[in-house]
Amino acid sequence: DMGGTLHLRGSVPVPKPNSDGIHGILYNPSLFYNRHQVITTKEERQQLLKTIAPFQWYRGILRTTLDSEPILHCHGLHEWAMQYHPEGAPPPPSARYQSNLPLRVSREVINQTVERKGISCTHVDALRFFAPAAGPLNHHGSELERMDQLHLEQKACVHAHMDLLKIALKLQPYIDSELIGDVLEISLASRRLDVEASPYDATSYGAGIVPVENAGGRKMYREQQKELMARAEPIRERLLGAYELFMDLSFEEEFLEVGITGIGNKARSTSSQAADDGSAKDESASYIAPERFAKAQPGGLPWRRNLIKSP
Repeated sequence: DMGGTLHLRGSVPVPKPNSDGIHGILYNPSLFYNRHQVITTKEERQQLLKTIAPFQWYRGILRTTLDSEPILHCHGLHEWAMQYHPEGAPPPPSARYQSNLPLRVSREVINQTVERKGISCTHVDALRFFAPAAGPLNHHGSELERMDQLHLEQKACVHAHMDLLKIALKLQPYIDSELIGDVLEISLASRRLDVEASPYDATSYGAGIVPVENAGGRKMYREQQKELMARAEPIRERLLGAYELFMDLSFEEEFLEVGITGIGNKARSTSSQAADDGSAKDESASYIAPERFAKAQPGGLPWRRNLIKSP
């Protein structure tokens, strides 16, 4: 039973000649995704574009992050924003997730640290876990949309490094195991700095403390942030290369050219762009996942439950 020893996701069984058994398992993305299939209906085209869409999205995130300017003054305050609780404000919703992890500083220190210069958080996934009172203090917006990630994600963000693991696992089994290992290492190192710079006391788990509430700690954070950025850069480049190779092997070029143009609220599908040009609009000509048009609000709903109307 090869299913008991091999991961069959993405595989194509090779049958034995003149037998009911299988000769082996072939991992070939071109075969698995039927690269050379003839698309004859709108439904088949839409299904193919729906399959391609998440790979296009992650490839786009990798590209824009590599081209971004690093922000080295955020000091990991997204974790502090999650515990921000000024007088008169409701308790921060994220506090319930940390009920078993003690704070290492007082609530007063948390509030002062957040209010000192505000928050410079570019990571759209972090904003949803902010305390509602912290939203207006974020210099990149008190509410963000998923499409904003294309221009906000930047190469110094520790959460962007952690997301590399999710992006890499999307390619399994068509990705080198050594690259997976390197991605895992940089993700764990980034998470360690994330926790050590937080207002929580994780020393019982072997974590240190990067006290960003003072000048010395902020300097320490920037130094470690730069080191992580330098380590992550070549890994992100290799991962982008893996995506490029995978997509070239798996899908015809004409379908890879169908995607998203623009950024944020200006994002449009190629079909709507064609309509602007005066050509006939074909709804099957492109596909954008509904969750790409979703809103993140401090203390708000998950992405899939907070959709906005697409352009």
